[in-house]
Amino acid sequence: MKSKTIIFFGRSGAGKGTQAKLLEEYIQNNDLEKKRVLYIETGERFRDFIKNQDNYTSNLTANVVNTGGLMPEFMPIWVWTSYLIDNYTGSEHMILDGLSRRYDEAPILDSALRFYRRENKKIVFINTSRDWSIEKLTARGRKDDNEADIQKRLDWFDENTMPAINYFKGHVNYEFFEINGEQPIEKVHADILSKIFSPEEVNRDE
Repeated sequence: MKSKTIIFFGRSGAGKGTQAKLLEEYIQNNDLEKKRVLYIETGERFRDFIKNQDNYTSNLTANVVNTGGLMPEFMPIWVWTSYLIDNYTGSEHMILDGLSRRYDEAPILDSALRFYRRENKKIVFINTSRDWSIEKLTARGRKDDNEADIQKRLDWFDENTMPAINYFKGHVNYEFFEINGEQPIEKVHADILSKIFSPEEVNRDE
């Protein structure tokens, strides 16, 4: 199986984290060469940073996370670039979730993938309506999933992340796939596989 680079986008509640994990599992089970999968999810990396570090920057980061604030642009870029520098050896699959949530970050991510000579770059946009996202987020019952905070996050996505998505959508070096996220998890997963793997790969590896 050729090394894959898959970048996930989706509104809060769209299930992109679930789908990224399912895809990671699928690749691990079906890549005959057993290449490693680098799964980078910036929210998880921030939580690890807060948990494992005790310095001024980690304390400031914890305060932003705990108050629902917005990280300055350099922080998410530092999180994923440092992870790549420390872990990427040149052959792994990449699954990226939560990277380039702002338009200004998109060219930086593109420059990193060009530096590492990544091919087969695919954008998976799990598209859901606002009403769908609100219903799913409300059902989770998390403390920060109140109506005001949910609306704020969805507004932020429309104003900031959609321009980043459109950057990649119009980029000649990326394949862009829009997936209907308002389906059962299994159907969304099947739709993603049908888009990012060739029939030969699926037939060979299943």
